[in-house]
Amino acid sequence: MAADASGAKTPETTTPRKPDLSVSARKIKDNAADWHNLILKWETLSDAGFTTANNIANLKISLLNKEQIELENSNPVFSENEEKRCPEDDKELESLCKELQVTLDGLAKIQVKMEKLSSTTKGICELENYYYGEEHRRPPLFHTWPTTYFYEVSHQLSDMYRKDLLLKHTVAAELAHTANRDLSLSYLSMWLHQPYVEGRSKLLLESMLWETGHRGL
Repeated sequence: MAADASGAKTPETTTPRKPDLSVSARKIKDNAADWHNLILKWETLSDAGFTTANNIANLKISLLNKEQIELENSNPVFSENEEKRCPEDDKELESLCKELQVTLDGLAKIQVKMEKLSSTTKGICELENYYYGEEHRRPPLFHTWPTTYFYEVSHQLSDMYRKDLLLKHTVAAELAHTANRDLSLSYLSMWLHQPYVEGRSKLLLESMLWETGHRGL
């Protein structure tokens, strides 16, 4: 407390402390490692989902072939045997669809974590902007990237996987209802090749890992 002319004590004016850049750097470095781990988990889960989706497509095609054979064959005994197998086929299809939904739920949880990484990085940028304003000369936290670029990369990656998750939901919903082989193959291709996860996603990730010291030259 400081005293004024009358001797009364007045509160001291304090200047807000600037954030410790080492703390921000450590958090961003941790986020980069988290990005790497989340994408690995995504790919593993996505591959497992493709196997399940492929089994669904094959089962649907098999059921379609059975129906066609049954229509071409008027033997009552044959038709009766087919009817006995239908409940088992339906049960297997239901089981596969539930398995695929579990995969989608797992991918959704990963995508939420990706969103949080993007949000955290944005928060670091906003904190720095609050304390430093438009000070463009402040040194980068690592090699060359300004802090804002970490957010831009995180946002781009998060948006790619968000769109891919939406596509996979559509594929899962349609796959169990289509009886067209060509259409089923198209859906499987969409799941496998992840068109919204652009090829540059790997470059963005590797660049971020290099910038933060997780990768060497």
